[in-house]
Amino acid sequence: MAKMGETENTNKINMIGVGTTIEGSISSSENIRFDGNLIGNLNTKGKVFVGQAGKVTGEIRCKNCEVEGTVDGKVVVEELLSLRSMSKLYGEIKTGKLAIEPGAIFTGKCDMGGKKELNIEPITKPKEGQS
Repeated sequence: MAKMGETENTNKINMIGVGTTIEGSISSSENIRFDGNLIGNLNTKGKVFVGQAGKVTGEIRCKNCEVEGTVDGKVVVEELLSLRSMSKLYGEIKTGKLAIEPGAIFTGKCDMGGKKELNIEPITKPKEGQS
């Protein structure tokens, strides 16, 4: 409970529900939960949660990430990436810490290390003249 004159710290969560497909890039400063589909890139300063029905095809960059569904692409996580027992991840992982439950499927490349080794940068568009 907040003291007089203080506001409670409530984390806002953006939710993408089952049956929803988004094509394009998403940028957010809050947490986000996917139970639908994303075809594109996601960049957030918060936590990403991919539910059992969720599927992300593209690049995810975030502070923390928990996967129960499917991710096909690159995942860059500043702190902790958790792959739950029903998750499927195909692609490249760069993370500070990695937790994989028995039953999870991971096919690809993984680099783990502290913040200094990760070089976490936001997704940017190529400069003119570059591909």
